Amino acid sequence: MSDARPRRFFSESSFWNQPIPADAEVDPRSEHFSNLIMQGRDGPGFGINVRRWTIPVYEVDARTPRRRIHQRPCDHPHYARWGRPFRHGPGFGPEIPIPDHARPDPEPDAHMAMVDWERRQAWDMWYVRRRQDGEWESATGMTYALDGDGVFNRGMFDVQPGESIHFHGPSRAAGVPAIAGLIMHDEVLAGRIEHKLAFACRKNAYLEFVWPAAWTDGKLEGGIPEGAVIQLDPALDLEQFHLDRGGMTVARALQEYGAVNVDCAGGNALYAEHPFGKPGIDWEGVLDPFCLAHIEGKHCRVLKLGELIHGGKTREPLSSD
Repeated sequence: MSDARPRRFFSESSFWNQPIPADAEVDPRSEHFSNLIMQGRDGPGFGINVRRWTIPVYEVDARTPRRRIHQRPCDHPHYARWGRPFRHGPGFGPEIPIPDHARPDPEPDAHMAMVDWERRQAWDMWYVRRRQDGEWESATGMTYALDGDGVFNRGMFDVQPGESIHFHGPSRAAGVPAIAGLIMHDEVLAGRIEHKLAFACRKNAYLEFVWPAAWTDGKLEGGIPEGAVIQLDPALDLEQFHLDRGGMTVARALQEYGAVNVDCAGGNALYAEHPFGKPGIDWEGVLDPFCLAHIEGKHCRVLKLGELIHGGKTREPLSSD
């Protein structure tokens, strides 16, 4: 294990960087929520997105070329029918630093993020691409401080009932920073993750969420609210699962820090940084995407929810009449 402590996103006091107290309360509906996790499409455990459906994070500095980011039209396959424009969030652009070699995740959501450790600033985008003319365009765009709290105030966005938060800048459906909760390559190599993780599932609550989420795209009545924190039972003996080093590192983080529900997905998924962001790194032999598949959702508990906030994206666009 390396003696060097990997850098964490956000301030030391950030919600994302706080371990779960030993006396943390469990939500009265925790068993119900755990049963929903057990119904994951790909099984009752968690997969880890390491090469697709996740976020490349590029490190930039004052020498990195700054590129103009155009507003991408509303032609995403899941959002075109809404007929509403996307927009970039407060303070984003019009130019941001993007390395020459940068490319987004190749899946349809096409996430990408940049972090500048010297300026302590981050940028993230969803549905971003480099056009044939060499210019960049993105549906969403957010910028925020790397030494801030990592939580977006819902009042920042003029989001209307029924809309997606994507129409207002955030690239996560829960309205949280895209880099929040990412499993980073250097953390796994060091054998220690000291922050909450991010997870997604297909059983998210419809039109209700909790802080630190600012919105939701959940579809299930009585589902798991976005913003909820799940914790792998801290009393669970991990040795019984014969985890490799990477799997043990992630499982311990789930016991000590937990994971936050940030998005909808086809199955139960955690997020590791996409290797595109750091040329030369590879998850092969470092983190197996199926290493936690046999730790079933029944071993997770949902911590006591904060105030339920009502709102979010509706299943179909609301009438403008």
